[in-house]
Amino acid sequence: MTTLQSTNLAIGKSSALIVVDMCLGFIDPSSPLGFSCEELIKSNIELLKLFRRNKLPIFFTTTVYHNDAEASVFRKKLPDLNVLMPDSKWVKFLPELSPQHDEIVIEKKHASGFFNTELAFHLNKLNIDSVFIAGVTTSGCVRATALDSLQHNFVTFIVKDCVGDRDANAHLSNLRDLQLKYTELISLTDLNNLFI
Repeated sequence: MTTLQSTNLAIGKSSALIVVDMCLGFIDPSSPLGFSCEELIKSNIELLKLFRRNKLPIFFTTTVYHNDAEASVFRKKLPDLNVLMPDSKWVKFLPELSPQHDEIVIEKKHASGFFNTELAFHLNKLNIDSVFIAGVTTSGCVRATALDSLQHNFVTFIVKDCVGDRDANAHLSNLRDLQLKYTELISLTDLNNLFI
């Protein structure tokens, strides 16, 4: 088997954070889409503090369906997505993980935070060249958002202790694959040290 040649990319001049789907529907084990992830929640709270302390842009994604036509095939494949309605608690955020008034929430219908949204527009408007990604799930919406981030030509980092998945094996295999071909991995500790 041939091994791919992969190089490490450096952080650019202007960074932003994308917090993927850390709403109740995905982080509360009582939701049909959720799983138990207390440490992941704590890590994301610390990550938000770090970016806010350094006055760097933060974007949140949430998945919301307003009518039956939106993402109909995706929802047929995964019927549990149908709990993500505008008046549902599952599309809300924990108070300590909630966007502040100057932080943009991107409402999406599919896995990627970029697909049919204005996320790339907002990042380009701010002249962002490096994107850090956190949230859930590693094998689903995090992966899709990371791939689209690269495809929009952003240097893309995944904060590895700030992403999680219902399936531990899928989490690890996707991190390995993402790091080899699409993104860089960075720990919250190393990221914190970069900002000191």
